[in-house]
Amino acid sequence: MRNTKLLTASLVALSLTLGGCVSNLSGDSYSRDEARKVQTVRLGTIEMLRPVKIEGTKTPIGAGAGAVVGGVGGSAIGGGRGSVVAAVIGAVAGGLLGSMTEEGLTRTQGVEITVREDDGTLRAYVQQVQENEIFRVGERVRIMTVDGTSRVAH
Repeated sequence: MRNTKLLTASLVALSLTLGGCVSNLSGDSYSRDEARKVQTVRLGTIEMLRPVKIEGTKTPIGAGAGAVVGGVGGSAIGGGRGSVVAAVIGAVAGGLLGSMTEEGLTRTQGVEITVREDDGTLRAYVQQVQENEIFRVGERVRIMTVDGTSRVAH
Protein backbone atom coordinates (compact mmCIF):
# COMPACT_ATOMS: atom_id res chain seq x y z
CA MET A 1 0.00 0.00 0.00
CA ARG A 2 2.79 2.41 0.96
CA ASN A 3 4.70 1.59 -2.23
CA THR A 4 1.60 2.16 -4.35
CA LYS A 5 1.16 5.64 -2.85
CA LEU A 6 4.83 6.40 -3.42
CA LEU A 7 4.59 5.20 -7.02
CA THR A 8 1.45 7.30 -7.62
CA ALA A 9 3.12 10.39 -6.13
CA SER A 10 6.17 9.78 -8.33
CA LEU A 11 4.00 9.53 -11.45
CA VAL A 12 2.25 12.80 -10.59
CA ALA A 13 5.65 14.47 -10.07
CA LEU A 14 6.83 13.12 -13.45
CA SER A 15 3.75 14.54 -15.21
CA LEU A 16 4.18 17.96 -13.60
CA THR A 17 7.89 18.02 -14.40
CA LEU A 18 7.35 17.12 -18.05
CA GLY A 19 4.54 19.64 -18.39
CA GLY A 20 6.99 22.36 -17.41
CA CYS A 21 9.30 21.40 -20.29
CA VAL A 22 6.86 22.42 -23.00
CA SER A 23 8.05 25.40 -25.01
CA ASN A 24 5.97 27.46 -27.40
CA LEU A 25 7.16 27.61 -31.00
CA SER A 26 4.26 29.66 -32.36
CA GLY A 27 4.63 32.87 -34.29
CA ASP A 28 3.34 35.04 -31.44
CA SER A 29 5.59 33.63 -28.71
CA TYR A 30 8.74 35.47 -27.69
CA SER A 31 11.43 34.51 -25.21
CA ARG A 32 12.29 36.97 -22.45
CA ASP A 33 15.59 37.69 -24.22
CA GLU A 34 13.79 38.62 -27.47
CA ALA A 35 11.38 41.07 -25.83
CA ARG A 36 12.15 44.75 -26.38
CA LYS A 37 14.82 44.04 -29.00
CA VAL A 38 14.72 45.66 -32.43
CA GLN A 39 13.54 43.23 -35.11
CA THR A 40 14.18 43.21 -38.83
CA VAL A 41 10.87 43.11 -40.72
CA ARG A 42 10.57 41.85 -44.30
CA LEU A 43 7.43 41.49 -46.39
CA GLY A 44 6.46 38.71 -48.75
CA THR A 45 3.78 36.49 -50.22
CA ILE A 46 3.07 32.90 -49.19
CA GLU A 47 3.92 30.51 -52.04
CA MET A 48 3.31 27.18 -50.32
CA LEU A 49 2.12 25.69 -47.01
CA ARG A 50 2.93 22.23 -45.69
CA PRO A 51 1.95 20.60 -42.40
CA VAL A 52 4.94 19.29 -40.39
CA LYS A 53 5.52 17.76 -36.98
CA ILE A 54 7.90 19.53 -34.61
CA GLU A 55 9.57 16.88 -32.48
CA GLY A 56 9.41 17.17 -28.72
CA THR A 57 12.15 17.99 -26.27
CA LYS A 58 14.65 15.35 -25.23
CA THR A 59 16.11 16.56 -21.95
CA PRO A 60 17.51 14.49 -19.08
CA ILE A 61 14.47 15.46 -17.00
CA GLY A 62 12.11 12.92 -18.60
CA ALA A 63 14.62 10.07 -18.42
CA GLY A 64 15.66 10.98 -14.86
CA ALA A 65 12.12 11.25 -13.55
CA GLY A 66 11.17 8.02 -15.31
CA ALA A 67 14.20 6.24 -13.83
CA VAL A 68 13.22 7.35 -10.31
CA VAL A 69 9.64 6.19 -10.77
CA GLY A 70 10.75 2.91 -12.35
CA GLY A 71 13.33 2.28 -9.63
CA VAL A 72 10.83 2.92 -6.86
CA GLY A 73 8.25 0.72 -8.56
CA GLY A 74 10.79 -2.03 -9.21
CA SER A 75 12.06 -2.02 -5.63
CA ALA A 76 8.54 -2.89 -4.44
CA ILE A 77 8.85 -6.25 -6.21
CA GLY A 78 10.36 -9.15 -4.34
CA GLY A 79 12.76 -8.92 -1.44
CA GLY A 80 16.51 -8.89 -0.82
CA ARG A 81 18.62 -9.20 -3.98
CA GLY A 82 15.50 -9.68 -6.10
CA SER A 83 14.29 -6.28 -4.99
CA VAL A 84 17.60 -4.66 -5.97
CA VAL A 85 17.60 -6.32 -9.39
CA ALA A 86 13.98 -5.32 -9.97
CA ALA A 87 14.81 -1.74 -8.92
CA VAL A 88 17.68 -1.58 -11.45
CA ILE A 89 15.53 -3.05 -14.24
CA GLY A 90 12.69 -0.70 -13.26
CA ALA A 91 15.02 2.31 -13.32
CA VAL A 92 16.35 1.48 -16.79
CA ALA A 93 12.89 0.77 -18.19
CA GLY A 94 11.47 3.86 -16.45
CA GLY A 95 14.25 6.02 -17.85
CA LEU A 96 13.50 4.89 -21.40
CA LEU A 97 9.77 5.28 -20.90
CA GLY A 98 10.21 8.72 -19.27
CA SER A 99 12.33 9.91 -22.19
CA MET A 100 9.77 8.71 -24.74
CA THR A 101 6.93 10.22 -22.70
CA GLU A 102 8.63 13.63 -22.55
CA GLU A 103 9.23 13.64 -26.31
CA GLY A 104 5.62 12.62 -26.99
CA LEU A 105 4.09 15.16 -24.63
CA THR A 106 6.13 18.04 -26.04
CA ARG A 107 5.73 17.13 -29.75
CA THR A 108 3.57 19.63 -31.61
CA GLN A 109 1.92 20.24 -34.97
CA GLY A 110 3.75 22.77 -37.13
CA VAL A 111 3.47 24.45 -40.50
CA GLU A 112 6.21 25.07 -43.04
CA ILE A 113 5.50 28.43 -44.67
CA THR A 114 7.36 29.10 -47.94
CA VAL A 115 7.46 32.84 -48.62
CA ARG A 116 8.58 34.74 -51.72
CA GLU A 117 9.98 37.88 -50.15
CA ASP A 118 9.68 41.21 -51.92
CA ASP A 119 13.36 41.10 -52.91
CA GLY A 120 12.66 37.85 -54.82
CA THR A 121 14.21 35.54 -52.23
CA LEU A 122 12.33 32.31 -51.55
CA ARG A 123 12.58 31.15 -47.91
CA ALA A 124 10.79 28.58 -45.77
CA TYR A 125 9.90 29.11 -42.11
CA VAL A 126 8.62 26.50 -39.66
CA GLN A 127 6.52 27.41 -36.65
CA GLN A 128 3.89 25.86 -34.41
CA VAL A 129 0.30 25.88 -35.66
CA GLN A 130 -2.05 28.16 -33.75
CA GLU A 131 -5.83 27.72 -33.69
CA ASN A 132 -6.51 31.43 -34.15
CA GLU A 133 -4.07 32.00 -37.03
CA ILE A 134 -4.70 30.60 -40.50
CA PHE A 135 -2.28 31.20 -43.34
CA ARG A 136 -3.30 30.95 -47.02
CA VAL A 137 -1.29 30.66 -50.23
CA GLY A 138 -1.11 34.07 -51.92
CA GLU A 139 -1.49 35.95 -48.63
CA ARG A 140 0.83 38.86 -47.80
CA VAL A 141 2.79 38.34 -44.57
CA ARG A 142 5.47 39.91 -42.42
CA ILE A 143 8.63 38.05 -41.48
CA MET A 144 10.17 39.30 -38.24
CA THR A 145 13.70 38.30 -37.29
CA VAL A 146 15.49 38.90 -33.99
CA ASP A 147 18.79 37.26 -33.02
CA GLY A 148 18.50 34.71 -35.83
CA THR A 149 14.97 33.62 -34.87
CA SER A 150 12.31 34.37 -37.49
CA ARG A 151 8.53 34.14 -37.34
CA VAL A 152 5.79 34.72 -39.89
CA ALA A 153 2.75 36.84 -39.04
CA HIS A 154 -0.15 38.55 -40.75
